[in-house]
Amino acid sequence: MTRQQAWELLRKYNAEPFHLRHALTVEGVMRYFAEQRGYDADFWGIVGLLHDIDFEQWPEQHCIKAPELLREGGADEATIHAVCSHGWAICVDIKPEHEMEKLLYAADELTGLIGAAALMRPSKSVQDMELKSLKKKYKDKKFAAGCSREVIERGAELCGLTLEELWQQTLDAMRACEESVNAQMAEIEK
Repeated sequence: MTRQQAWELLRKYNAEPFHLRHALTVEGVMRYFAEQRGYDADFWGIVGLLHDIDFEQWPEQHCIKAPELLREGGADEATIHAVCSHGWAICVDIKPEHEMEKLLYAADELTGLIGAAALMRPSKSVQDMELKSLKKKYKDKKFAAGCSREVIERGAELCGLTLEELWQQTLDAMRACEESVNAQMAEIEK
C-alpha cells in the first residue's frame, strides 16, 4: 500500500479535522521513530496514518472494525496487526509485538496529550514547549483527561523507556513533523 492509497482510505472513513490532524501527527511521529531506529519509515508512517481508521464512525468498535476496512482497502496483514495492536488492553486483546507496534501504542495517547498542551501555549506549537511544561500537564489528571496516563505508562514500559525518555522522544518527533502536518491541514481546510 502506498501512502496515497492509505490517505485515500483514511479519508473514506474520516472527515473531522481533529481526527485527520491526529492521524497526520501520529504518521509523522512514527516516521520519525522509524528513521531514528533504522526501520522502514514508509511502513511505520502508513500504520500511524491508519491507526484510527475506524474511530470516527465506529468508536464503540475501535480496532474491531479496522481489519474489515483495512482488508477492503488492500492493507496487508502486518499493517492490520499493527493498527489493531494499539488497542491492546483497551478494546482488543492483540498485544503489540514489534518495536513499531509498541511505540505506536505508547505514542498514540501521548501525541494527544502533547497536542492539547500545545494548544494552551500562546504559540499553539510544540516548537517552544519544554519538557518541564509537559511534565506539569501530564501530572494534572484533569488536563486532557481523555488521554490515558495508564496506557502511556504501559507503553513506555513495553518500549523499555522511562516516561521521561518517551515524553522527550515523542516531543522531538512532533517538533519534526509539525510544519508538515500544519501544511497538510491547511490544504484540507481550504
